[in-house]
Amino acid sequence: MSVPRPEAATIPDAPGAYLFRDADGRVVYVGKAMSLRKRLASYWGRPLHPRTEAMMAAAASVEWIVANTEVDGLMLEYNLIKSHRPRFNVRYRDDKSYPYLALTVGEKWPRARVMRGPKRKGVRYFGPYGHAYAIRETLDALTRVFPVRTCSNAFFDQRARAGRPCLYYDIGRCAGPCVPTTTGVTDEGYREVVERLADFLAGNHKPVLAGLEAEMRLAADVLEFERAAKLRDQLAAARKAIESQEMVLGRRDDLDVVGIEEDDLEAAFQVFYVRGGRVMGRRGWVVDKVEDIDTPRLVSSFLRELYMDRDEDVPPRILVPAWPSERDVLEEWLSGLRRTRVRIAVSARGDGRRLLQMVTQNAKEAFVRHKLKRAQDFAARSRALAELGDVLGLPLAPLRIECYDISNLGPTDKVGSMVVFEDGLPKRSDYRKFEVKGVPGQDDFASMEEVLRRRFSRLRTDAVDRGGEPRRRPGRFAYPPSLLVVDGGRGQLSVAERVLAEHGLSIPAVGLAKRLEEVYLPGQPQPLTIPRGSESLFLLQHIRDEAHRFAITYHRAKRAKRAIHSALDDIPGVGVTRKKALLRHFGSLARLRAASPEQIAATPGVGLSLARTVYDHLHRLQPVERRAVG
Repeated sequence: MSVPRPEAATIPDAPGAYLFRDADGRVVYVGKAMSLRKRLASYWGRPLHPRTEAMMAAAASVEWIVANTEVDGLMLEYNLIKSHRPRFNVRYRDDKSYPYLALTVGEKWPRARVMRGPKRKGVRYFGPYGHAYAIRETLDALTRVFPVRTCSNAFFDQRARAGRPCLYYDIGRCAGPCVPTTTGVTDEGYREVVERLADFLAGNHKPVLAGLEAEMRLAADVLEFERAAKLRDQLAAARKAIESQEMVLGRRDDLDVVGIEEDDLEAAFQVFYVRGGRVMGRRGWVVDKVEDIDTPRLVSSFLRELYMDRDEDVPPRILVPAWPSERDVLEEWLSGLRRTRVRIAVSARGDGRRLLQMVTQNAKEAFVRHKLKRAQDFAARSRALAELGDVLGLPLAPLRIECYDISNLGPTDKVGSMVVFEDGLPKRSDYRKFEVKGVPGQDDFASMEEVLRRRFSRLRTDAVDRGGEPRRRPGRFAYPPSLLVVDGGRGQLSVAERVLAEHGLSIPAVGLAKRLEEVYLPGQPQPLTIPRGSESLFLLQHIRDEAHRFAITYHRAKRAKRAIHSALDDIPGVGVTRKKALLRHFGSLARLRAASPEQIAATPGVGLSLARTVYDHLHRLQPVERRAVG
């Protein structure tokens, strides 16, 4: 055990969160406790679980943060885990990216669409659904009742410029907000349709069905049979949309149902969102149990993960497969989010038990699918890393690999890339781009040297603060790689060896040449040829190709930016705001060039002195020469 035990008297007997850090200052574990003193003492006072022992072996220090209440401690732990992503904490992953039916209520003319990924502001979400086609089928039915637009913003703008709505308006499936002067739709009327659709999607079906049926009967009574037929079709479409949502409860209850399947290393969660007695959506997670955690603590951790970012959609009741630890704290926190009482329950009979069994069965099936896929992926990565370590003669498999590439076309826009793979997978948060500034002309070796020198000079500065003390949160460059790969042959590898020697680092380095996929090793005159079918060569090629892609993308972006470079960009004193003001005032660069200094000075925010500078720059005359001519 490498962590020195803190004095018990120095640890507060209060709720809060604690962090274990390794020798590089990286947070390896975050926990919370009702009593920090008692919880931390347990790490030294009794035999530990093997996973906890591994965490203590990796850690070098411990620190803590006191919270006012247990609920504050719960949120503090969650935020610290999200911020540091410790390697020994439970990790949650969506087993797939589930689609939502979204209403973009933040736009002037909201639209209904399929959305995935992180939730955005100004958007109301319904679901998630199992498949995107289920959302499209629902929208196909509901736009007959609620004519809300479903087109992209680009198509909407194109129709607005054309001054004519699309076919969906002609067939009654859209209100035509793109051309309100033609269609007669108003902002208030359209908003009302959007709100009615949102209310319907939230499970409030009865008012819509009753209203449509009453209108249909009224139209039939006054002999408006064409309108009555249209309302009949709308009523059928609304009922079809409702029937696509399975009725699972006898009562119109709102609740979330959580199912779990687990083994010693992993777990799978499934959640069914039930609104008005119907399943409105479902979602799944897979959990890496990298810490010692029992089922009650796992359920407690999952509920926090599930609702931390869903404060607008917490139901009054949550069914779980086992009582969570700290149930009272969770219910207090969830009730605060919902602003009314929230109960966590384990159903023992009736519809609730049947529903819980159904969700648990879904979790079991998802777990089996994940295990089959994980066995293939994890085994392949492990074999590739172990084989790469053996081929290169490394004492351990290279768990963190950094690869560097240079991209340029001639002497301009020289850039470098750094990509990072951990455990055989890309770690995109650690990718870095470099603009090569100190190399004249086209020199790949000198460019690679500058990039590597800048990276490894940051290795120590990112780990300590200005006073030389370890940082509480080390920078991205603070962690050394297990293996350094450069895209190139003997020359690029020699550059890497020289930079590493300058910084006193003993990091294994190799060069991978593109032509014959030869691997160059330090001190060996002949390259190493790895069999083409080997998984280790495939891994090296994947990393090299990713570095090349990242460098090329950055290089193209810089070229594109230079291609649209304006003559105004090089004028001292003309920034983005003044540039926009000048172009807005004159309409084009040609008109600005034809203007006199006095006319330029009439632009808001531009004085006569700056106007003369702009005039001189555009006419390629120095100020002194202009005054001499005048």
